[in-house]
Amino acid sequence: MAKAAHNYLVTTKGLTKHYGTLVAVDNLNLKVKQGTIFGLLGPNGAGKTTTILMLLGLTEPTAGQAIIDGCDPTREPLKVKSRTGYLPDNVGFYQDMTGWENLRYTAELNGLPEDVAKERIARAVERVGLADAIDRKVGEYSRGMRQRLGIADLLVKDPPLIIMDEPTLGIDPEGVRELLALIKSLAREDGRTILVSSHLLHQVQEICDEVGIFVKGKMIACGTVDDLGRQLLQGKRFSLEVEAEPLDEELLNLCRSQRGVLELQQNGTRLLLFCSEDIRPQLTKEIIAAGYRLLHMTLRGYSLDEIYRRYFTKEEGKNGQAATATAKTARH
Repeated sequence: MAKAAHNYLVTTKGLTKHYGTLVAVDNLNLKVKQGTIFGLLGPNGAGKTTTILMLLGLTEPTAGQAIIDGCDPTREPLKVKSRTGYLPDNVGFYQDMTGWENLRYTAELNGLPEDVAKERIARAVERVGLADAIDRKVGEYSRGMRQRLGIADLLVKDPPLIIMDEPTLGIDPEGVRELLALIKSLAREDGRTILVSSHLLHQVQEICDEVGIFVKGKMIACGTVDDLGRQLLQGKRFSLEVEAEPLDEELLNLCRSQRGVLELQQNGTRLLLFCSEDIRPQLTKEIIAAGYRLLHMTLRGYSLDEIYRRYFTKEEGKNGQAATATAKTARH
């Protein structure tokens, strides 16, 4: 698979899409590093699917540009399609054909020689765990099995970029666990770039290296979960949970003495440190150097659910203020 310039496989500059007076995507500037998993996060109608359609060259932007592995989807749609695999939220297969026959058809559409097609199909089927069901008709498959067949279909094509729209929707918990593990392996082991659109925050946090939060067509925040959490906590106290063994007075004194620690509370075996900054790197080093066994350390307020809620609330507040100002102007 070819490497993208500057290590970014997906970039957009001012990408915008209007449907009449509706602004579906508003001035999107996005960079997705090669070999990473990026989550497009937001409620239905936030602009995620429209963004995907523009990246795939299936709809033209009103303004701005997208570049996929060095190609413009608007001007070079066939090149982009050859470099991109797309898994929609409801994968379409021929129901009266077997899983193998569907994959063979995909290989033919992509012009693969027969020996290459057989090798890729066999490898993909094994990879997604469908070896026992691949000769059954797809009409007998569960939704989770169809999603896995969809990933096998992408692997037959072998693209450097895979875009997934709500990949775990309607799948049972065990199937979700297996599918998320498979998605992670596509990036970690294969070096593929994965773009995942979802509104399921805990799943996005589990697999994504970075996330972009969408609200009403705008990407209002972008970065790692830790980065977004730190941005929200600027000027506020950090709450750090720590558990280490043995829990003794020397450990308490060590924690209290760290630069930035404002207050320490003990709750059973857990210590809660209120800090003026993120002291995890220095505290981890000192606890281990002092001979303690570090069992747990986490910074409260870094849950993606909490981050999303607070960013969403901030944006809704801005919109509300803007609407009020517009109404006042209209009255006068």
